[in-house]
Amino acid sequence: MDIAQVSKRSGVPASALRYYEKVGLIASVSEKGERRKFPDAVFDRLALIALGQGAGLSLNDIRSMLTPEGEPDIDRQLLAAKADELDATVKRLRAMSKGLRHAAQCPAPNHAACPSFQKLLSAAASGALERRWGKRSLFRSSS
Repeated sequence: MDIAQVSKRSGVPASALRYYEKVGLIASVSEKGERRKFPDAVFDRLALIALGQGAGLSLNDIRSMLTPEGEPDIDRQLLAAKADELDATVKRLRAMSKGLRHAAQCPAPNHAACPSFQKLLSAAASGALERRWGKRSLFRSSS
């Protein structure tokens, strides 16, 4: 199947297919100088690449888990670490969502009078959020 057909069927731009080939994620079966042709198995590889990218893996991480023969060689430790990272992100996003919902529905006359909002501001100012989430505080200078 030529590159245009693979691109159309997979939804992956031809430029991305050429890049994936260049970095060793997929391989064409065409001769030098011919239009790129790929075996039908390329769709399985593209699905694995999409799955890995969707989970936040880099292309290098994904490549390290694909054998030259096209078989997956999954690094379970890397996947477990990525799952832990995603769990931490979900936890952080849930906490942010809860805080936003509270701020949106707070019965206090204004946010300055809301004890929950004041606790959140105090935690942010003290760096508790930075320590908890491992990010730079918004209240500190960038120097």
